[in-house]
Amino acid sequence: MGFPRFFCYASIILSISAYLFPIMVNSIGINYGQIANNLPSPEDVVPLVKSIGATKVKLYDADPGVLSAFANTGVEFIVGLGNEYLDRMQDPAKAEAWVKQNVQAHLPATKVTCIFVGNEVLTFNDTTLSDNLLPAMQSVHTALVNLGLDKQVTVTTAHSLAILETSYPPSAGAFREDLIDCLSETLSFHQKTGSPFLINAYPYFAYKGNPKQVSLDFVLFQPNQGVIDQATNLHYDNMLYAQIDAVYSALASLGYKKLAVHISETGWPSKGDEDEAGATPDNAKKYNGNLIKLMSKKTGTPMRPNSDLNIYVFALFNENMKPGPTSERNYGLFKPDGTPVYPLGISTNDVVGSNTTAGGSIGNAVTQPSSPTSSSTGYLSISSATGKISIHRGNGEGDIKRIRGSFVVRERVLGC
Repeated sequence: MGFPRFFCYASIILSISAYLFPIMVNSIGINYGQIANNLPSPEDVVPLVKSIGATKVKLYDADPGVLSAFANTGVEFIVGLGNEYLDRMQDPAKAEAWVKQNVQAHLPATKVTCIFVGNEVLTFNDTTLSDNLLPAMQSVHTALVNLGLDKQVTVTTAHSLAILETSYPPSAGAFREDLIDCLSETLSFHQKTGSPFLINAYPYFAYKGNPKQVSLDFVLFQPNQGVIDQATNLHYDNMLYAQIDAVYSALASLGYKKLAVHISETGWPSKGDEDEAGATPDNAKKYNGNLIKLMSKKTGTPMRPNSDLNIYVFALFNENMKPGPTSERNYGLFKPDGTPVYPLGISTNDVVGSNTTAGGSIGNAVTQPSSPTSSSTGYLSISSATGKISIHRGNGEGDIKRIRGSFVVRERVLGC
């Protein structure tokens, strides 16, 4: 890689970031995956993160090089313990040793605020993993308590939307029956420790699975007539908000109305295989650009308008060594040389005092809204967390494999 070119670009984009992202500084989170052999050093990544106004970064491990590089930058970190660690983390001594080495050693210079233990474990076809999840979370939390760090570092885990049995309309959101026992114990842990509930949400998979029925404008935050939840009379003009509110409803149905929900992953690929509909630079630009505009407004969803949106965009870089379809290697905002994969097109008017609707195409005139989706199409578009769309309501079907970060998951499997 041409590092002189990288440094030149990074310095230029950093110098104009205050103009491009004036109020997004406190809003943007970014996933920093590293399944690649051509990425810049962590020290060189710092200006790129700052250039997009991101103040929160999510890692899939606790890379000491990254955590050291971001010391004294003020950037907050979520660090990860992979699924392969769940068994050994049940041992209190091993959990405490891990926390000392990977978290305590970097505090307070690097602001590690959260540890997520396991990724989409409950929809992974492995009951051993799911049985180990809560004990591992408890053990890591106990280690934090013993070290006096539990007030500044929380413990959680990340879930796929496939944990939902029903997601349309959003007010009817409900968890899968076969997962309720596991989830109830985990939710009790969140409530007791004050940690957030993490969800990975990808409207892209809904469009990819059924592009003829799912409205592209609805998934890209573009102008559209939207859908109305008849039970609440709330209007939804984008799928992500409907997905988030379905999660809120599912939590409320189990008695956890006040639990914080964070979107730990969402994004759109800029390139895909022939059968990956919608994976284009223009669509990725619209999805991520419009999402960042929404985040900058500091407003919540229709069901929770006063709740902050804590969203982590996937991902910082294209990662050339990720397995799976072409799209998996093309979720990044940046190429490894530090140049953007596509321009987000955000201007000052888009983020400060803008009267443009959230779905408006950046830099273009507002187009005529499309027709609203029907109830059946709405369900298809909202509930599809997997790459496979199913009209029936959560029968445990769907074995699509997809890769996120450092983990390979298989969604929609039965059992806890």
